[in-house]
Amino acid sequence: MQACATASSTHPLLPAAQRVPVLSQWLCRPLTQSLFSKLLPRTYAAVLPRRVGTYWCHSAAHATNVPCPPDGVEQVMDNTFDAPKVKILKQKMELLGISLDNSCLPGQYHNLFCPKCKGGQLEERSLSFHIISDGEFAMWRCFRDKCGWAGQVFADDKELDSRVYVNAKPYGQMTEKSLGLEPLGPKLVAYFKERLISEKTLNRNSVRQLSDNKNVIAFTYKQNGLLVGCKYRTMEKRFWQGKGTEKVLYGLDDISHAAEIIIVEGEIDKLSLEEAGFQNCVSVPVGAPGKVSSKDLPPMEKDTAYQYLWNCKGYLDKVVRIILATDNDPPGQALAEELARRLGRERCLQVQWPKKDEFSSFKDANEVLTHMGVDALKRIVENAEPYTNAGKFV
Repeated sequence: MQACATASSTHPLLPAAQRVPVLSQWLCRPLTQSLFSKLLPRTYAAVLPRRVGTYWCHSAAHATNVPCPPDGVEQVMDNTFDAPKVKILKQKMELLGISLDNSCLPGQYHNLFCPKCKGGQLEERSLSFHIISDGEFAMWRCFRDKCGWAGQVFADDKELDSRVYVNAKPYGQMTEKSLGLEPLGPKLVAYFKERLISEKTLNRNSVRQLSDNKNVIAFTYKQNGLLVGCKYRTMEKRFWQGKGTEKVLYGLDDISHAAEIIIVEGEIDKLSLEEAGFQNCVSVPVGAPGKVSSKDLPPMEKDTAYQYLWNCKGYLDKVVRIILATDNDPPGQALAEELARRLGRERCLQVQWPKKDEFSSFKDANEVLTHMGVDALKRIVENAEPYTNAGKFV
């Protein structure tokens, strides 16, 4: 959780004589209305003064004199953060990687670390963040030239505003058109039909194909309704991810309000479970590890192989039960253990894939669907058992 640096001329925890030296470490520069004008609903943009406030950036190298509180910025008393609307905004911001503490109050401008660019090499607090004083919505913009991430969220039931303005290509707003995608053609629809995945499920999950190579499946990754990445698959099972794809779980929006979720090892398995009636399912975006690591868990920021979990922490923290339905092979079992280590074994269950014959078992959800049918797949998932794999890897 980030402590918010606000445009305030005093520091309540320090004697008066020490307050100016502390604040002299901050860089202050004017913030004009134009920087946020495109993000403001018309009613707010019309009434805000031309000089909205002061933007603060922590930088000892560019220290300036301590300014007065920003013109036109309402000073809000404590306890405003407990307002229901602000709590909703806080929850929505956490899903975007912006964690707010109780010092982030409505009516003030706050200086945070940008979750997209991490403040660059200097690790600057480059994200200017503001909650309107009545708590109706929040808006933000990163002022690093190479990032420029910006957007807004509302306290009502609206999804994230689709107008997300950026300068840098990696964080530009993706569209199906910009990625060269088109609806699935007859050949790929038939490919999925053989695996008992319907056009209805394909359309709901926005499964597409490349317009310049109609044999390539495109699994679109979305968060809050926005396209944040794409993973490609050929019919020969060659995989790659598109440039700028966010490290998140596939199907993330399907678990935004779920208390129980299912995690699988591939996008087709997620679609297969939907055919069995389970929409509260997500897939890991990358393959399984060869084996379970013998090392202690690394810190979150260094856990690069599983960064997709940490990027979805706001979703996963709310979940009570997690059913692990990874592949029934050594890498799949290793993946289940690595997930359980991070998510908490006490809330994990594991699907037991049935035997095909005396010598082999079914590998995954789609294999069960195609060989045993929807009802069998549903029953197998519902009979998941408490996770007990830990001892196998000691």
